[in-house]
Amino acid sequence: MKQRTFAIDTPTKVGEMITVAGWVHSRRDHGGLIFIDLRDHTGLVQLVINPEQAEAFRLAESLRDEFVIRASGVVTERGEGLKNPNIASGDVEIVVENLEILNRAETLPIQPFAEENQAGEDLRFKYRYLDLRRPKMQEMLKKRAEMYRRMHQYMDTRDFIEIQTPILANSSPEGARDFLIPSRLQEDKFYALPQAPQQFKQLLMVGGVPRYYQLAACFRDEDPRADRLYGEFYQLDLEMSFVEDGEEVRQEVEPLMRQLATEFAGKKLLDLSDLPVGDGSPIPRISYRDAMETYGSDKPDLRFGMKLIELTDVFAETEFGVFKNAECIKAICVKNGASLSRKQIDQFTDIAKSEGAGGLAYITYQDGEAKSPIAKFLSEAELTAIQQKIGAVDGDAVFFGADARPVVNAVLGRLRNEFAAHFDLKDPSVVAFAWIIDFPFYEWDDHGKKLDFGHNPFGMPKGGLEALESATTDADKLAIVADQFDMVMNGYEICSGGVRNHNPAVLYKVFDLLGFSESYVEEKFGAMLNAFKYGAPPHAGCAFGVDRILMELIDETNVRETLAFPKNGSGVDVMMDSPSTVDPAQLQELGL
Repeated sequence: MKQRTFAIDTPTKVGEMITVAGWVHSRRDHGGLIFIDLRDHTGLVQLVINPEQAEAFRLAESLRDEFVIRASGVVTERGEGLKNPNIASGDVEIVVENLEILNRAETLPIQPFAEENQAGEDLRFKYRYLDLRRPKMQEMLKKRAEMYRRMHQYMDTRDFIEIQTPILANSSPEGARDFLIPSRLQEDKFYALPQAPQQFKQLLMVGGVPRYYQLAACFRDEDPRADRLYGEFYQLDLEMSFVEDGEEVRQEVEPLMRQLATEFAGKKLLDLSDLPVGDGSPIPRISYRDAMETYGSDKPDLRFGMKLIELTDVFAETEFGVFKNAECIKAICVKNGASLSRKQIDQFTDIAKSEGAGGLAYITYQDGEAKSPIAKFLSEAELTAIQQKIGAVDGDAVFFGADARPVVNAVLGRLRNEFAAHFDLKDPSVVAFAWIIDFPFYEWDDHGKKLDFGHNPFGMPKGGLEALESATTDADKLAIVADQFDMVMNGYEICSGGVRNHNPAVLYKVFDLLGFSESYVEEKFGAMLNAFKYGAPPHAGCAFGVDRILMELIDETNVRETLAFPKNGSGVDVMMDSPSTVDPAQLQELGL
């Protein structure tokens, strides 16, 4: 078989007889000549078939879009005025002497190259093997591979050892539902797909591995959303031994993220040096409490300001009922917010209500006046103090939150994000990184009406065993801070990590404070507990969400578009018809 030449290389082969192969991208019949745009993974090249080549011409007449063909011919320069500057091979064409149909194609159920009129998600995912032919999808696959390559190179140069951990694992409480797999050999027992390699990587530290990493598949039965895949996702997982401070981990990994943002994605890093930063690092460190109080979110988008401003003291003596009875009052200033129509404000009010607000009070500033449905209920002193504290000027609008502090933060944090989207404040060419640190070890689960772990039970509380033993009330427990941290990028959480617990007494105690017995801990974490008894070093690590990082860096709005074969928004693989029913004999064999 003759060596295949790719479309992109044809301009260097003028005068040579070559062989190309690919898909029929388009076919045109021009008065006795047939022109074929042949597509391979490198691009397009034009084929010309003359009637003198009778057999090739006969076959060319039968070609249709997406037929798979092979053609041999001489590369020639196109005539003046016939060159195509829009494709890399646009200066040449191939005069075909031999043509072969390798496979035929029926009429496609979707049109992969009609970028302006794409099929719906389910239809595209059903025929994903056709959807992947789109240049955008091909580019995404290459970008993902390049990002993986950069991650491997970075970790290898930092002396991390790549180690694969089991996929068939044990069920453990890590914040989401497990996927369970019944065991045929051990009747009535189940494996669980790992939500993360957490226990295994800690055991590797006990095993003497100095630095571990892998690009790990993780499995969680969580509801999908635009930035979260259903079922399976991928993370850059890593752990370091003899580390007792989360800052050491942060300093170790953040150069990789900066490199991915600038060198891989061509983005500009936002200068955030006005915020507290790390030693020798341009990336801010913001405590969880400060993030919630200032931005209303533990994953703030720092590409824009619009901070939450505390006004509770301004209304200490107010007669306005909505504010008088509120535990907390805050506001955000929206630049150019006075341009919002009444209908638009009503839409933002609905968003506020969805976060727990009773309504949405606001003031607009126009022609030197404060205009608002609530202005008549506020004193001149209050109106003056609001404007001074907020820094509002003509054309701005101020939106208030008045309720319990967590509700106010949630409402204004959501509105801050929505207003930024409305006024195009989220510059896609810019990346704003931040580390959110000092997370609460425990948090209140409003759904279950009980305390639960904030991040996961494997972290080390600051103050260690002493901090746990001195916590006698729920308030004491909620005040315990973990050396746990997240990295956020443009409003997305892209990394979670922390200093790990390597002391059995501490692990027993963190569960004891939630009412779990030692026997429960031993049942769930027996292997790790036993390992800790035999000289476990202090260790720490983190995990980056690869899919979410790629989504943001390639300017995609839905994380499902970062995978070759994703499930849809209902968690269904419509291409492979999964999940599906199984043969009753299989269930019987598994004892189900």
